[in-house]
Amino acid sequence: MSGPGRTRAPRVPGDVPTDRTRPRDPSVEERLRYRFDAVLTRGTAALCGWLALVCLALVVPVSTALVWTDRHAPASLGSRIAAVWRNTGQTMRLGGEVGPPLRVALTVLLALIALVYVSTLVSLITTGLTDRLIALNRGHARILENGHTVVLGWSEQTPTVLSELVASRTDRRRRIIAVLADRDKPAMEEDLRASVGATGRTRILCRTGRPTDPAALARVSPATADCVLVLPRDDPRDDAEVVKTLLSLSAAVEETEPVRVVAAVRDDRHLAAARLAAGPGATVLDTDDIAARLLVDCVRQPGLSLVHQELLDFAGHEFHTLREPALSGRTFDEAARACPVSTAVGIVHGDGTVALNPPRPTPLLADDTLLVIAEDEHATRLSATPTPYDPTALTHAPPETLRRPEHVLLLGWNRRAPRIAARLASRTPPGSSLDVLAEARTATLTGIRTVTEAVGGRMAVLHRPGDPALGGTTDALDLDRYDAVIVLGPDHRPGRADPDDRTLVTLLHLRAGRRTSGRPLPVVTELTDDRNRLIAPPLPGADHVVSGRLIGLLMSQISQNPHLTAVFEELLGPDGNTLHLRPAAHYVHTGRTTSFATVVESAARQGACAIGYRSTTAPGHGLRVNPPKAHVRYWHPDDQIVVIAPGPA
Repeated sequence: MSGPGRTRAPRVPGDVPTDRTRPRDPSVEERLRYRFDAVLTRGTAALCGWLALVCLALVVPVSTALVWTDRHAPASLGSRIAAVWRNTGQTMRLGGEVGPPLRVALTVLLALIALVYVSTLVSLITTGLTDRLIALNRGHARILENGHTVVLGWSEQTPTVLSELVASRTDRRRRIIAVLADRDKPAMEEDLRASVGATGRTRILCRTGRPTDPAALARVSPATADCVLVLPRDDPRDDAEVVKTLLSLSAAVEETEPVRVVAAVRDDRHLAAARLAAGPGATVLDTDDIAARLLVDCVRQPGLSLVHQELLDFAGHEFHTLREPALSGRTFDEAARACPVSTAVGIVHGDGTVALNPPRPTPLLADDTLLVIAEDEHATRLSATPTPYDPTALTHAPPETLRRPEHVLLLGWNRRAPRIAARLASRTPPGSSLDVLAEARTATLTGIRTVTEAVGGRMAVLHRPGDPALGGTTDALDLDRYDAVIVLGPDHRPGRADPDDRTLVTLLHLRAGRRTSGRPLPVVTELTDDRNRLIAPPLPGADHVVSGRLIGLLMSQISQNPHLTAVFEELLGPDGNTLHLRPAAHYVHTGRTTSFATVVESAARQGACAIGYRSTTAPGHGLRVNPPKAHVRYWHPDDQIVVIAPGPA
């Protein structure tokens, strides 16, 4: 650009522009690297030739120096050259023979042939081992085992299921668990090392492949397995893949050699298809229905989730079957009294049916087994002398009174909310109500309208539009008018935020809400990740139901004992015997010390099985399942007894 007062100096021919930087000369290292790369591009022959020249350039001078500095070296020049040749030949494995030229040439030729053979052999072995290691790392190798456990699919239940399967092995035999999922094998192994930890004598073998592919399914040998677990997918829309996996499994397993199958779906619309695909004898769980049952039962009886957790976790006391010839012909009452360190709760008949909390005079037949709650399958021992109890401490439950209508607040909405509302309507007295505080989304409004039509006049359902994760919304609520609160997070969707994030925020606002009555308000929260239970805001009377973990625990229990399907179906069902938390004063006189055998005796006389207690004065949750009958303690008026008894929770 030019202008007034500005002139451009004329360019003199031959001048070099000063505004350009001259390219830097390449260094010696860069030149050598360039030459080496050029040699590599010429192929193997050129590389071998250059390698030989470089070696000779190094070996010959060193060999010459060794000969000329040796005191005992020959004096003549020819002899010294021959010595240099011998050193060079021995170093480079060329023989080093001296003599006529033909002899030297033949020895060099033989040495080269040997060198080529050994090099080729080493290369082939190395390549074969490398290819095999790569194939194994891809997870495509077939597992040739018998009596192993197969886990198909990868979901939030995978770490829970595998941890429980490892913990369930109480004997010292080696055990194999094969996992087939559409993930990289190293990634699965790394996740399991972090979540499962040490596995003892149990080996977990991961294989990569889609469980719906018969070729991939063959990698875990399901036909020779003891049990196959088909895990539910994280997204309910993928339940069709579970059905397809069950079809592939049915095709891979012959009918003459049936394999115990435990599967689960999230959407009940696929439940019938999944059961048809799994075939007779298989167990297919409806995860959403089970989660809804657990939530409602905890609303009715706060603290019940702890009991379910204890009974489903192999780390605690769980259900086992005891086959003892000495029990044949004895009544259930006599068998229960003969178990000092375990709790008899039912009979498994020879045809596979289960009688939970049967009448005390029920006899045990020769092919019957006793259903007990014990620390492990070997912990139950029989005693000829029943544990004594204190008859003066026995009491009776007061007569039932007419229940008043209950009012429940539901914060949030997801696909399980309609089931929760329907189950609440069947468990609460007439005149009860359910207030739903949720955003006015289309799916929410449709679900509330469907629930209102389904429950009819049994329970009033009212929708309050609003976001429960916002503080102003919950602050406007009159919490004193409610008997219980249920907090639900949004449905989990891949790629979206963790549903527990909004749930935890809602709990914070709920805790900050001011209540004037001083009456404890039970709060039941559904969480998807068990780790979030540890950071959830503490609330008096709070119950956290980690539905995904409980489903994983239930699948693990059923896989080890198929009779438990009927047991938990009855415990979680609307009819039959269920779990209850009842005041200790219903069974023994409180304010005094007595044994747990006294509680068991009192419960038996009232048609129930006492399986534990919950102390209000003990640190933590205070729950203890299956204490020894001889266990003596002081019974506080606020203590609760855990019983299996007829009637809904």
